[in-house]
Amino acid sequence: MRLVFGVLPSAAIEDSGPAGRNPSASAFLRALCASALNPSSFLAFALLFALLATFSVPTAHAQAPEAMLPEQSAAKAKELIHKSITALGGPAYLAVRDYTCTGRLATFGSQGDLSGYTRFLDLWLLPDKNRTEYGKKQNVLDVVTATEGWTLDRGGVSDLPVSRVEDFQRQLKEDMDILLRNRLKEDGIVFRYGGRDLVDLKQVEWVEVVDRERRTFRIALDASTHLPLRSLVTTRDPNTRERTASLTLYSNYQPIAGVQFPTQVAREVNGRRVYQAFYTDCTLNAGLSPDLFTRASLDQRWAQIKK
Repeated sequence: MRLVFGVLPSAAIEDSGPAGRNPSASAFLRALCASALNPSSFLAFALLFALLATFSVPTAHAQAPEAMLPEQSAAKAKELIHKSITALGGPAYLAVRDYTCTGRLATFGSQGDLSGYTRFLDLWLLPDKNRTEYGKKQNVLDVVTATEGWTLDRGGVSDLPVSRVEDFQRQLKEDMDILLRNRLKEDGIVFRYGGRDLVDLKQVEWVEVVDRERRTFRIALDASTHLPLRSLVTTRDPNTRERTASLTLYSNYQPIAGVQFPTQVAREVNGRRVYQAFYTDCTLNAGLSPDLFTRASLDQRWAQIKK
């Protein structure tokens, strides 16, 4: 099924809803209002109210994650992940096999500065095959899989550098959708609840997932919709112990074939912006052929270009 995106309105900031009822607070407020008839009494109540507001902890707040037992924390995290998968589309989300998107890709320099935009066509055969075509004529292509990759440019078809394939392999292991669809039942997975926070003016709840390679996912879920807003993955080099933090931002969700699909996705590595994609047209489960993700497909395109 296909969806074409038009001009999207800015996301509205949602009210978090009414506060929980507190009989003691209600009685206090009635007494405070009644005391207004007596100036000295009113002043005393006002001072007491200010002190309570400064030092008291609201009773409506959720349990702090550090106060939870490990099994309680894991159960809370699993519950939120289940709600997030449901919000993303449930069975429809889990059943996505491929997708094709067109849009604009922001490109960035080595210092993270914006260098321009290019049109692109992005094809995915899940979980580990990608084909990206750039420019108006789409005569510059990259195809990369879990084990190998190739590129097509003005000079013809060639192998992608080993570093590009290795980077793609890392991205697959750090991909939130692959985690949610395929990896949650792996041996050695640890779940933790990370508590509440305010992210981009939205209330979120954090969940943490640690895999057996000690790769840590911290996912911020919108407290109202349970849709993922960001995924922060931290790893350490086994030799140098150097820490790497990869942040992916998701926004402007739109419904496609029963799936909530983020039409803006950005990625940062150690605080440096790597890419930002603005999708304008997406199709899910079109039945993409595996032949599109081979060197032979690029050789065929190159033969057409040379004619």
